[in-house]
Amino acid sequence: MPIELPAGVLAIVFDVGETLVDESRAWSAQAEAASVPPFTLMGVLGALIARGEDHRRVWALLGVERPAGSALIEEADLYPDALPCLRAADERGLVVGIAGNQPAGVEAQLRAAGFSPHFLASSAAWGVEKPSPEFFARVVAEAGLEAGSILYVGDRLDNDVLPARAAGMRTAFIRRGPWGHLHAERPEARLADLRLDTLADLSAALIAGRPAEVQVTS
Repeated sequence: MPIELPAGVLAIVFDVGETLVDESRAWSAQAEAASVPPFTLMGVLGALIARGEDHRRVWALLGVERPAGSALIEEADLYPDALPCLRAADERGLVVGIAGNQPAGVEAQLRAAGFSPHFLASSAAWGVEKPSPEFFARVVAEAGLEAGSILYVGDRLDNDVLPARAAGMRTAFIRRGPWGHLHAERPEARLADLRLDTLADLSAALIAGRPAEVQVTS
C-alpha cells in the first residue's frame, strides 16, 4: 500500500545507524577486535534490545573491554535506498538533515560517502545525545522551522520516534536493523505518522507529493 507524506512537512531529518547506514560490518569489526565470535555478540546484543536495556552493556555481559574506536563509514555500508531518498527530499524542495548518536568525525565520513544534506550533525559534535530533549531542540534549531513541519526518520522507538514526537515533530519509523524489527512489535510503533519497510517507500511518497491527513501504516 503506497504511503503519503504528512501534510505540512517542510523538512526531513534522518537518523544514521540502521536508517541510512547498515552497521553489520561495524559490529563484526568490533567483535573481531574484542576476540568475540560475531554470532555471540549479535545474540547478546539482540537480547538486550528485546529487554529494552542499554545495548552498551553488551561488553560487560561478555566480560570483555569495549574495543577502542569504531569502523569508519564507507559508501559500501549505505543502504541502497538511502542516497536516492535524500535526493528525492531535496528535489521536492525540502530542508534535508542528518542527525544521530554518532562519534566525532562521522560528518566527514558521511559526506565522503555521498551525502550532501543542508545540515549534518552528530551527538559528539553537539555534546548531547538522543533521546535527550536538548538533542531534538538542536534539530529544530538547525532546520530553522517549526517542530511540527519536521519529519524525523529513525529505526528506534526509544531514541527516535517517541522523543521526536514529544518535541512536536512528525515521525517515520523504519522497520530494519535489530531495533527496527524488535520495536515494530511494540504498540508504540503505531504512534509514528509513517511506518516504513524501506526508504524507497518514503522516496515514492516524496515523488508523488500527495499530502496525507491521517496516520499511515504499512
